[in-house]
Amino acid sequence: MSIKKWKVDSRYPSMDDLRNRAKRKMPKFAFEYLDGGCNEDVNLRKNTDDIRKVELIPDYLGEHGKINLRTNLFGHTYDAPFGISPVGLQGLMWPNSPEILARAAKAHNIPFVLSTVTTSSIERIAKVSEGTAWFQLYHPAEERLRNDILHRLDISGYPVLVILCDVPTFGYRPRDIRNGLAMPPKISLQNILQVLSRPEWAWNTLKYGQPNFETLRPYMPKNLDLNQLAQFMDKTFTGRLNEERIKPIRDKWKGKLVLKGVASEADAEKAVQLGLDGIIVSNHGGRQLDAGESTIRSLARIVQNYGHKTEVMMDSGLRSGPDVARTLARGAKFTFMGRSFMYGVGALGKKGGDHTISLLKTELKQIMEQVGCEKISALPEFLADTQPMQ
Repeated sequence: MSIKKWKVDSRYPSMDDLRNRAKRKMPKFAFEYLDGGCNEDVNLRKNTDDIRKVELIPDYLGEHGKINLRTNLFGHTYDAPFGISPVGLQGLMWPNSPEILARAAKAHNIPFVLSTVTTSSIERIAKVSEGTAWFQLYHPAEERLRNDILHRLDISGYPVLVILCDVPTFGYRPRDIRNGLAMPPKISLQNILQVLSRPEWAWNTLKYGQPNFETLRPYMPKNLDLNQLAQFMDKTFTGRLNEERIKPIRDKWKGKLVLKGVASEADAEKAVQLGLDGIIVSNHGGRQLDAGESTIRSLARIVQNYGHKTEVMMDSGLRSGPDVARTLARGAKFTFMGRSFMYGVGALGKKGGDHTISLLKTELKQIMEQVGCEKISALPEFLADTQPMQ
């Protein structure tokens, strides 16, 4: 196997290399917004630590053929079993990053999920991705706004809508509070000095413009100040999702509908009963509930009980190709990552999306060759512990 196949930059052959370089290139407030969890970061660390407790058993003497990373999901065959998670305020972390990642995802034939609160619009990402991107919806408080967003998604050709259930309230994130990134955000002398110390980030921000909630721009009053922005967000969105709010979305949305943020069998059962096409086991990357369970532990039980009823996917805690392999072996049909891709664009700018996807494909292929697994769906056969995680 050649590492050159997917254009991996040999200077940054690991996710730690990308993270370290991104930290040097991004202002401190932007990097900490990306990198941190909530409260004491307990669940942030636990997510990855528990994934890495999953072990695979290799089959060295068997007959093995060519490795195939392709995965069929919702009637589309993707070239790898992972996609790019929705991330809010991406352009704050690295200018133009939603477009960089959407283009890379299209080129590599993997899904890119656009967040309602990121910094590029529904229409722009539909164009960049040539109609292949997914969309994650923060639930609007008003039916009119919800219906208008659904209409924009429909005419833009989005095939999959992801609705979010794990933000009934904003997570308590001490770093963001210290850095002035709470609502309303505050511009401090410290933040200005951090920007001045990162000239490439500053130049690109001037080039692409100050980050804004582009999807929400049509609904925002003009010339909002920072305090008014906080009031607008509070008024516009209702964080808590329930069955009565999901039912009309299911009725109106004719594409595939996925519930993200599932962390219990009870919520998985409701998703199945409501006719959703899939669920993403997730705890928002450890950014919402520090006292919660790690995603891989939730996944083990949910797959056992609902894997035959709906498409079960997972994000939160995955950072690398081996992490993808472990999660698929534990029973997930597909995986998503957010921070890993933002490290990539933070480190390498417009080349970061392609590099990160290539790195993950290369790592995953090496794992599959090592254990003797020819196709993604067979990875559970190589799981060392076949019992659900307790």
